[in-house]
Amino acid sequence: MTDDPTKHDLEGEAPKRRVRADAQRNEDAVLEAAKAVFATAGVDAPVREIATKAGVGVGTLYRRFPTRSDLVAAVFRREVDACAATAETLAADYPPGEALVRWLNRYTDFIATKKGLAAALHSGDPAFDALPDYFRAKFEPVLMSLLEAAAAAGEVRRDIAAYDLLRAIGNLSVAGVGDEAGAAHTRSMVELLVDGLRFGAVKAGR
Repeated sequence: MTDDPTKHDLEGEAPKRRVRADAQRNEDAVLEAAKAVFATAGVDAPVREIATKAGVGVGTLYRRFPTRSDLVAAVFRREVDACAATAETLAADYPPGEALVRWLNRYTDFIATKKGLAAALHSGDPAFDALPDYFRAKFEPVLMSLLEAAAAAGEVRRDIAAYDLLRAIGNLSVAGVGDEAGAAHTRSMVELLVDGLRFGAVKAGR
């Protein structure tokens, strides 16, 4: 009786799928743990602390992220993706002006939790070379979409460049990174910035 090759293929695929699923769970756990640790202790926090929080061995962490910079870059990209993705949800759930303000606050929080990241990005490590372009490619289009919708609704002025606004909030947020009082001050400054966006808005239908 001949073997059924299909059966062998299927039997071989199931363990592979389990391995891939386990590896993905481990990676997600490491990135989530690194995000939390970096937010409180900065990007120079001990790798062992991250591995312990993730529930994996240090060897498992290093197999996926051979260097600290690889881990920092992966956390940054993941957080950029998550922040950018909220724009679509907010646009669907709120009026244009409110959706814009809520996303700008979400972006402000994103900047505020990146303790030590600015220094890392300017460290000259090649692992970070692509991150500024990644940041801009993800954030600029979603913010422009929110700005255009809010301008069309007469909520904000029409002459705002998305990248200028991203940079402005980034600059405002630098002083508040890792400091509760500083973060509160940044929020109040962003509110003033939003008031400036509203100045000169042309109401819909005019």
